[in-house]
Amino acid sequence: MRMPDFQVTGEGRTTVFLLHGIYGSKEYWRFQVERLVARGYRVVSWDAPGYGLSPLPDPFGFEVVADAGVQLIRAQHTERNVVHGHSMGGQITPRIRLKVPDLVHGIVISSTIGYFGNRTREEQEEFVRKRTAPPPPGTDPVAANMLVVNSMLGPTSGGPEVDLVRLWASRTPPETVKAAVKAVQAFPEADAVAGFRSISVPTLLVAGEVDQVGHPAGMKRVADMIAGCEFAVVSGSGHYPWAENPAEFNRAFFGFLDRHFR
Repeated sequence: MRMPDFQVTGEGRTTVFLLHGIYGSKEYWRFQVERLVARGYRVVSWDAPGYGLSPLPDPFGFEVVADAGVQLIRAQHTERNVVHGHSMGGQITPRIRLKVPDLVHGIVISSTIGYFGNRTREEQEEFVRKRTAPPPPGTDPVAANMLVVNSMLGPTSGGPEVDLVRLWASRTPPETVKAAVKAVQAFPEADAVAGFRSISVPTLLVAGEVDQVGHPAGMKRVADMIAGCEFAVVSGSGHYPWAENPAEFNRAFFGFLDRHFR
C-alpha cells in the first residue's frame, strides 16, 4: 500500500495525527496545526487514500483507510500519539486504534455521525442525496462541492479559518466523495459500535451545536459507548467547529490534550 500523503510540523514527545472527513484535505488544518505546534505538540496531517494527490483505491472502504493510517502511524509515531478524526475520520479512528492499540494513546473525534444507523431514515436519505445527486446543470465540481460544504456550516460562521476549509473541502474529487459515501453506508453498525466500545484510552468527542451531520444528540450516543469519554458542544458551530468557533473548540481540545499528554 502506498504511504499516505502527509505533512509533519513541529517537534515534541506527543504527536497529534489529523484525519479529515469526506470533504477534506490535510491542508485545511493549517491554523489548527499552528496552534498545536505553538503548544509544543508535533503534528502529522495526512490525506486519506483517494484524497490530495493519492489515487482512489478500488475498492475504497474504511478498512483501506484504516490500514493506511496504521502504516503512517507505524512510520511516524513518537512516545505518545493522539489521533484526531473529523467526521468520516472519526468513524475510521477506532479502526486504526484496534489495529495498533499500543501506538494510539489518545483519541479526539469531532463532528461524526458515528455510524449510519445513528441517523433516522430521513436523515440517511438526505445525507446520501446531498452528496451524490447530479449537480445543477452548468455547475462545475468545485462549485457543487461548495454548495454542500456551505450547507454544513453554521449560519453565522465566517472568517479566514472557515474560508480555508471551504477552499480545500470544495476541491475533493467527486468520485472520491461518492466512494466515501458508499463506505459510510456499507460499514457494519456492529463493527462501528464494537470499535467505539473497545476504546480504553483518554477520549474527547466534540460536536457543533448546529451541525446537521454530526449533531450533538447523535454524538452523545456515541460518547456514551466509550468509558470515561469527555464530551463538548461548541456553540454556534456547524460541521467544522475548530474553524467556526476556534476559541471554544480549543478550550475543550487543548484542555484535554494538556491534561493527558503534556
